[in-house]
Amino acid sequence: MDWHLRSTWNVSDLGCVPVLPKIAPAGVNWPSDSRKKGIMDLPNAFVGKKSQPTSKEVAAALGPAAVAWNELTAWLTAQGIACKEWQSISPKYGWSLRPKLKARTILYLSPCERCLRVSFVLSDKAVAAARARALPKNLLAEIAQARRYAEGTGVRLIVKEPGDLASIRELVSIKLAS
Repeated sequence: MDWHLRSTWNVSDLGCVPVLPKIAPAGVNWPSDSRKKGIMDLPNAFVGKKSQPTSKEVAAALGPAAVAWNELTAWLTAQGIACKEWQSISPKYGWSLRPKLKARTILYLSPCERCLRVSFVLSDKAVAAARARALPKNLLAEIAQARRYAEGTGVRLIVKEPGDLASIRELVSIKLAS
């Protein structure tokens, strides 16, 4: 699929439904290169913030998606994954929570307005394991089309409600096993 035709995948239906905003949110300027449009264009809720967001700020930014955030972080903690480290590489990118098992980052949680972006870097072994599992076809297609980096395959998903978390949990389990 050509990059300029590719849409982002919303996990909310699982079957993952392609989703593109019809218009840019207020204050967001789309890049001129159409290949860069998509899931990364959902701005982090804490762009420009120089200090780590508080729990109240995160809940306010997430709105109804805060339920999914709380459920996911509680589940990760129950798996022995620490959800304590916030990081911002620059105020222009905002803040993300980096749940870790010892020193290994398992996934990246970025609060956006009324949703959260969940990002994974999957090794070749984890990608192969995902293909072998009975994951939704659209999620497997997203993994297949995801950009490959030296560290692994970068997969980004949007979560709006707790019902979106089943595939996230599955990918976490795959990553932990690989």
